[in-house]
Amino acid sequence: MIIASRLCYKSRPASLLLVLVTRVLTGLFYYVPITVIAFPASQAFAETSPYDKGEAMLPLDLAIGRALAGNPGLAEIKARAEALSAVPSQVGALPDPVVSVEMLNVPTNSFDLHKEDMTMMGFGVSQAIPFPGKLALREQIAEHEALAAAESVEEARLRLVSEVKQAWWRLFYYDRALMLLDGTEQFYRQLIDIAQSNYKFGKGSQQDVLMAQLELSKLKEEKLEMVSLRHSQAARINALLNRQPASQVLIPAEAKFVLPALVESVLQEQALKMRPLFAQHNKMLDVAHAKVDLAKQDFYPDFTVGAGYAVRQNTPTGQSRSDFASVQLSMDLPINTDRKQAKAVDQRQSELLQEQYSLEDEHHKIQAVIAAKAAEYQHAKEKLRLLEHEIVPQAQQTLNALLAGYQTSQARFTDLLRTQLGLLQYQTQYWQALVSTQELLAQLSAAVGEELAHD
Repeated sequence: MIIASRLCYKSRPASLLLVLVTRVLTGLFYYVPITVIAFPASQAFAETSPYDKGEAMLPLDLAIGRALAGNPGLAEIKARAEALSAVPSQVGALPDPVVSVEMLNVPTNSFDLHKEDMTMMGFGVSQAIPFPGKLALREQIAEHEALAAAESVEEARLRLVSEVKQAWWRLFYYDRALMLLDGTEQFYRQLIDIAQSNYKFGKGSQQDVLMAQLELSKLKEEKLEMVSLRHSQAARINALLNRQPASQVLIPAEAKFVLPALVESVLQEQALKMRPLFAQHNKMLDVAHAKVDLAKQDFYPDFTVGAGYAVRQNTPTGQSRSDFASVQLSMDLPINTDRKQAKAVDQRQSELLQEQYSLEDEHHKIQAVIAAKAAEYQHAKEKLRLLEHEIVPQAQQTLNALLAGYQTSQARFTDLLRTQLGLLQYQTQYWQALVSTQELLAQLSAAVGEELAHD
């Protein structure tokens, strides 16, 4: 249609203007209802995209799955949690027994084992036994630390999913913005043809042509900046998915989403129940309590029990000698309790207070985040609906009227350009508001600890 119009342009400039009006009316600059977004991606990147159209698309759920499966940061946290899960049984077991073999009272002048009565070969075994309750407390501490590490994995998983969602929706915005710029560029090119024709037939001025050409040049610059931003965002999502930075990232032409109604008080309650970070801090509180109890147990001694058997050789004349048996019981003597054990208890109690304050501080921080993000989400949601149902349709109707008025010389070219720029701005704001709602939902889901993108 565009080519045919340009061919007949010189003889019938009004016909091209009607074609341009028709293209605007049929949705050159369109918006969509808040259910499913769909448009031809190949057209959107006809001139701006450096990516191969045959590359596999990356829908949001696939991006999340790949990140959870391959992100090295999450894998590191998982490995740490698995390592800590193997600790409790180790620290809860008794120390390994000690087996000894010794030669006692061997004369150095002859090294004869038969000459002296006290020369013997000794064999023994000993076992260190901590004071009752210490091993159980150490095992309990390790178990709580392992559980806290497991919660840290869930917390890292939430953060990763949130980051992937935000990066994906930001790419989605860049693609939609590039498509808008492509459509606007087509509009300006056709408008330049109309202005040149009007100038040729004495119905317009050269100023109109120059103004349109200037806006077209500015539009090209904006497209270059947008493509650069998209490259940077693609590199970021590749890093999250553990892919090469230069890997192509193509976002599908359709994106399904909903805008659930959120109540801040409900979100705050959900966070207290669902957020893994709170569970992690509670487990660390249990660790701190157990460490206080263990420090108090250090006032009591640990024990070592053992047994030995010494074999004596016969005398040089062949007379038999009796073997010796022995048992042993030893224990620590905590005699510097004021300088050592008491100070250890003070240290552990201070660490307990630290954990309590840390948990309280996290409560306040997350409550503030939820309150702020919930308010931002509501604002973005209302702005999106306002743009969709009022501002964008009104701006488009105004542009259509000015196009028709310009045909009959009843509208100024400057008003036409200004209105078109305003329409592009409002359409861009629409996509920004839409993507903002999804980014905020991702952030709120991570803050609450539960997926919120559902009815």
